Amino acid sequence: MVVDVREAARANAPGRPRREITTAFVVSRIAVLAVAAAILLYAVPPLVAAGSWVSLGLLCAASAAIASLYLTRRFIPAKYLIPGTVFLLAFQVFPVVYTVTTAFTNFGDGHRGDKAAAITAIETGSVRQTPGSPEYGLTAALRGDELVFLLVDPATKQVGLGTAEGLTPLPGAEVGVTGKVLKAPGLTVLKAPEAAARAQEISALAVPTDGGVIKANGLSRAVEGRAALVYDAACDCVRGNGDTWTADADQGYFVNAKGEHLAQGWQVGVGFDNFARVLTDPTISGYFMGVLGWNVAFALASVFGTFALGMSVALALHNPRMRGTRVYRILLILPYAMPAFAMLLVWRDMFNRDFGLINQLLGANVDWLGEPATARLGVILVNLWLGFPYMFLVTTGALQAIPRELTEAASIDGATPWKAFRRVTLPLLLVALTPLLISSFAFNFNNFNAIALTTEGGPFPAESPQVGGTDLLITYTFRLAFGAGGAQFGFAAAISVFIFTIVAVVSAVAFRRTRKQEEVYA
Repeated sequence: MVVDVREAARANAPGRPRREITTAFVVSRIAVLAVAAAILLYAVPPLVAAGSWVSLGLLCAASAAIASLYLTRRFIPAKYLIPGTVFLLAFQVFPVVYTVTTAFTNFGDGHRGDKAAAITAIETGSVRQTPGSPEYGLTAALRGDELVFLLVDPATKQVGLGTAEGLTPLPGAEVGVTGKVLKAPGLTVLKAPEAAARAQEISALAVPTDGGVIKANGLSRAVEGRAALVYDAACDCVRGNGDTWTADADQGYFVNAKGEHLAQGWQVGVGFDNFARVLTDPTISGYFMGVLGWNVAFALASVFGTFALGMSVALALHNPRMRGTRVYRILLILPYAMPAFAMLLVWRDMFNRDFGLINQLLGANVDWLGEPATARLGVILVNLWLGFPYMFLVTTGALQAIPRELTEAASIDGATPWKAFRRVTLPLLLVALTPLLISSFAFNFNNFNAIALTTEGGPFPAESPQVGGTDLLITYTFRLAFGAGGAQFGFAAAISVFIFTIVAVVSAVAFRRTRKQEEVYA
């Protein structure tokens, strides 16, 4: 703050215009610097511990740049542009770039790490108890943030500290009558519920020994064993169980002579394989165009339906002879004020064939969500109910910005109310609302919740249980990428790129038409 005082002194010196240091000015600087300092203090220790000196240098340089920028009165535009640019890069550019790069890899279950991690997982996962080896009493503990084992030797009752580096003696540990370690110097002993929450980490930890490795057998016992599968760097292969699996850099797997591979692989680049799979795999491409057609129809019906209904209601309430408009407006925006996910679940139950409210009111026995036609009509109606209040609000605002003199002049010239609306009001509304209609199309094109929470993509035909009658591309992608076959992030990213391209092309064309409208009615 010394810099601020000096600047204030210079600013208030004779011959210079007086500049006051406002409370908002000081508070804004303190807030920005406090956030930068908090991030720096939070991120420095783990970066130092990991030896990430390049990342640490970049972080310190960024913090210094932020401090120098906000401790001076110069560069006023940058003070506003840089935070926005950072958020744009972090929340828009980076996710898009990361998704595109992931689409060219085999990232997913079995391919989440590098080759070294895959080798470790293969060896530790194949550990089998060595005959005659001791069974240790196991207690999970934390050394800082690191998970460790406290192992009680059944013969000597001595406690050892088991880590990924090996087993070392641990003097001073207190062992209870049940064989569990109660206290250990410098360590935090995990209670049973805490250990259960870390069960996956406990089962994955392997403590190397001269005779093999020690692995957990449940949460209270650990055994020493040997790996049935061992990596041989000389041949870049895994040997064991009477077979040999050689590393295949193209697939990211260890493959044997029969073409079979081990379950654990590593992440590699696969080029355009994921994109080719979308277009050539008959189980995918055979349904892709059908899903795409319904996807476009759903998005268009949702946009034009909500716009038509919202605009009609807004026009009715915009009439100066209308009374009680405030009450009507409050009632009309209630669907928009309620949580969408809860309303979708309510509508799903209303469409139920046996106890749904709709069938009870109509005295019918229609299986609304059991047939493709009625299920599609149902989700469009639900989306219409949820979406029209938004269109009503934006149309109301746009109508209030249109001078009444224009419609009055059209009436004087002999135009009917319909012609005045079609020739004057509607074009002016479209100039203002077309960008919102385009964004609504993009939203509904990827409206995962509307399908997942009502029909779950169904109904599913017997010959194709993989794709349902109401599936959008986003729900179809989710089922393909994260279904029974496990998570396939690379493949999901490839389909996401297709979806992004389709929406981007439609939006670009629509925005171009919007600019033409603006030129005509400017």
